[in-house]
Amino acid sequence: MIGKGHAISSTKASISYGWNQEKEAEVVLKEYLAGDTPTEITEEFQIIQSQNARCINNTLSFVVSPTIEDGKSLSPEELGELAKKFLKEMHLQNHQAIGFVHRDKAHTHVHIYANRISLSGEVYKDNFIGKRSQLAADHVAKELGLTRVREVQYEKLQELKEIRQEIKTIHDRVLQTRPKSLDEYISKMKAHKVEVIPTINKSNQLQGFRVAYKGTNLKASEVDRSMSGNRLIPQISQNRSFTRLKEVPKNVFVLNKAVQLSNNLATKIAKELVTGAIKIIRDTGIGMGY
Repeated sequence: MIGKGHAISSTKASISYGWNQEKEAEVVLKEYLAGDTPTEITEEFQIIQSQNARCINNTLSFVVSPTIEDGKSLSPEELGELAKKFLKEMHLQNHQAIGFVHRDKAHTHVHIYANRISLSGEVYKDNFIGKRSQLAADHVAKELGLTRVREVQYEKLQELKEIRQEIKTIHDRVLQTRPKSLDEYISKMKAHKVEVIPTINKSNQLQGFRVAYKGTNLKASEVDRSMSGNRLIPQISQNRSFTRLKEVPKNVFVLNKAVQLSNNLATKIAKELVTGAIKIIRDTGIGMGY
């Protein structure tokens, strides 16, 4: 379960969003409130907020999101209990609050709006409220037996690890066919359902590549360093000329058009060429006296 939070000044607009019937909104929590409309709730907030007019961002906005699977099975009553426990973890038991569940998307989530001014007139400190919201949601998830953020993150990391390995394997197979142009490489990767997307800026400069596969979109370098543009371009240039690239090309052809290399990419390729030259000298002994 994930929790997010921040202080806001637009109380009525935010509560109106939470109450939006187009999002199948349903009130699951009311603390120290009697109103039945966004206007009435806002007026009740303002009565308490008038005790401390110096506080501008005087409403706290939270979003608590169980995982998709957990959200499917939670009733309005259980979501209300979840919201109440979240407020307790945030030490907001002495504050007006209202919570709405939204089910307009696959991911059920709860919007909670709490008065930053307590019933006794004290201003709630919002230091690191985002981080504290994350921790509070994690504690509630643990207490209620729901999926915790760290469990979701671990699952995603494992899934990502497998996808990265699949992409790298396909990349290696394609390189074994010695493609002689970036377009040929891109075409052959696509034949294996891996979309290689050149990143070209407004100045028509190639900055690198992204890779899309099985719903995952990553920088090529995040898949494996060998797939980064500064390594891929020299490799393909070598396939075309059968000699090692000796200087940074002024431009390359990709998507059937000539593009320049960005300064950053050109610098990285230059470093790769120097590193490659040093490796050849070390491996062959060329230029070394004995």
